[in-house]
Amino acid sequence: MDSPVRLYWLDPRDPTQAFPEPRLAMEEPNGLLAIGGDLSVQRLIRAYSQGIFPWYNPDEPILWWSPDPRVVFPLDERPAARTLRREARRRDYAVTLDRAFDRVIQQCAAPRANQRGTWLGQEMQRAYRAMHAEGYAHSIEVWKHGQLIGGLYGLALGRAFFGESMFSAESGGSKLAVYWLREQLKAWRFDIFDCQVGSDHLQRLGAEEWPRDQFVNRVHLAATRGHRRGPWQFEVPVPSHVAHGPSG
Repeated sequence: MDSPVRLYWLDPRDPTQAFPEPRLAMEEPNGLLAIGGDLSVQRLIRAYSQGIFPWYNPDEPILWWSPDPRVVFPLDERPAARTLRREARRRDYAVTLDRAFDRVIQQCAAPRANQRGTWLGQEMQRAYRAMHAEGYAHSIEVWKHGQLIGGLYGLALGRAFFGESMFSAESGGSKLAVYWLREQLKAWRFDIFDCQVGSDHLQRLGAEEWPRDQFVNRVHLAATRGHRRGPWQFEVPVPSHVAHGPSG
């Protein structure tokens, strides 16, 4: 007989509680590892540094995941995907870092077309705002004529960036966010740009799959390297014409 599947329970009263090893995650659904706990800064840092992240609907208990394979944007010397390079050549936009974190997370939480709700509930939003206040969570914003047309947010630990969600209010908005964040992470010699699980859209943008063991081993090393606390600013030359930047 097959061994019963075990789903690990995390005590919400103990944010120092250790997570189980990611290799113990379920195969179906892919990567489900634990349930419960809380979304404190301390627990989130512990989770991400082990290659684990929370993902659940607002009416569910907190679920923790470490899927196999893991999907990342490469940070080596390979050029960005052609579709990203084409978007980046536009001259009608500006990009910023950590200028509008709340607005980006609100846009990421907004229901998409044909969706009745969002996985990014108020509890999750509060948690990542707390991480932003502590200098761990960051946003990249894309502007056109003073309007926010795209962006993404995620967490940084050491030299690993964990992308959480992105949005486009205008075609190409999220592509520009990915392109310029990748360029800055490369300049800062980051090791990992994680985007969690795959999709056709991410593959078209140049994402690739790593086996979970490889990803977790890389995260263990990257997360211990010198941490760059927020707020962030671009140090690579980016489109920033004042006429197209953030209003207000």
